[in-house]
Amino acid sequence: MRVSNYLVIALLCICCGNTLQAQKDKLFTDSITLTLDSAENIFLRNNLLILAQKYNVDAQKALIIQAKLLPNPNFSFNRGPVIPLTDNTSNFPYSNFFHNNETAITVSQLILLAGKRNKQIKIAEANAKLSEYQLFDLIRTLKYTLRTDFFNIYYLQKSAGVYQKEIESLEKVVKAFNQQEGKGYIAEKEVVRIKAQLYSLQSEYNDLINQINDTESELRLVLQVKDVSITPIVKEEEVTALNPEKYPLSSLIDTAYKNRTDLMIARANTDISKLNYQYQKALAVPDLTASLSYDKQGSYVRNFNSVGLAMDLPFFNKNQGNIKSAKFMIDMNNTSQKSTEATLEEQIQRALQKSFDSDRLYRKIDSRFTRDFDRLLNEVFINYEKRNIGLLDFLDFYDSYKQNILQVNYIRYNRVQSFEDINFYTGTNFFN
Repeated sequence: MRVSNYLVIALLCICCGNTLQAQKDKLFTDSITLTLDSAENIFLRNNLLILAQKYNVDAQKALIIQAKLLPNPNFSFNRGPVIPLTDNTSNFPYSNFFHNNETAITVSQLILLAGKRNKQIKIAEANAKLSEYQLFDLIRTLKYTLRTDFFNIYYLQKSAGVYQKEIESLEKVVKAFNQQEGKGYIAEKEVVRIKAQLYSLQSEYNDLINQINDTESELRLVLQVKDVSITPIVKEEEVTALNPEKYPLSSLIDTAYKNRTDLMIARANTDISKLNYQYQKALAVPDLTASLSYDKQGSYVRNFNSVGLAMDLPFFNKNQGNIKSAKFMIDMNNTSQKSTEATLEEQIQRALQKSFDSDRLYRKIDSRFTRDFDRLLNEVFINYEKRNIGLLDFLDFYDSYKQNILQVNYIRYNRVQSFEDINFYTGTNFFN
């Protein structure tokens, strides 16, 4: 590729980088630094999905009140004239409407049998409890997203700092080369090689910034904050102190059985299906309607009073289909609950194994290694400026430095992620 082509690429990369940075400065008018605790507090106060689910909980609790209400009594009133059995009807509309009229009054009350009302109350209470479990599970899921995004942004931003440091160094070299252009001190191929490395770093840096921005966007949605750039604050000493050997597998599994909200939801669905089965069996029993009636002139005697009872005869419809369906729903929810339990145990075992592997790899990293790289980076740059080392050694060290820091940050994030997986799968913040 000719030098002119590299210059075109350079201009495009620099312009794109400047444009992206200008757009970000324009979009985000403020920048906030957050600790994990402060981020969780903002999340619990502001998240709209949690607020919506809280309204659903209130709605389900209101249905308990409705289930406790008795059926309303029924009142029936009829009034009208009685046509007299006589040939003289000329004065009927006027003379008989008020004196020879018919009045009938009936008051009836539906009486639920077979404990239908109590069963309805229990189903409403179970549904309200289910909605609470769904709220807790939503919080658990969103908190997992928040915490993983928080640490991901932190380590990605540390990696972005490496790119910034290398780009700034190479830009100084390019600037020095440009000042020496035409004097014959620097070989043209060396200039092209340095610029190609710079443009490659700028391109990778832009990709990394886009990844950070995408993760920040998801975190802003969880926190329900707008127009801010987020900078996480992590206490490295607390992260380093995390130890997967602190809790045995059996303890994690027992805790998950007690606190895992999706398992609570599965159990609640099983309980509701059992309650519904009992309710459907109760619906097979007809309800009773009791009534009191008064009839002024419509019966065989005037001012007739009566007491009545009415009920459907269960000859054809005994609610057989609904009862059978409810029984199958018990089997389905029981099976789903067992599947959730098996998934729970496997997830915790795998997460714990992953945390051991990640922690073991993290412990092998020599803390002095990164510090030595940071110290040598500046020395290599100075020695290259003085021409004490060649171009290939200079670029090879810069590439090794970048790959080392990126890999270390990746290992650190994977380790933290494995502990967050344990928290998520147990439903408890063992590692905080």
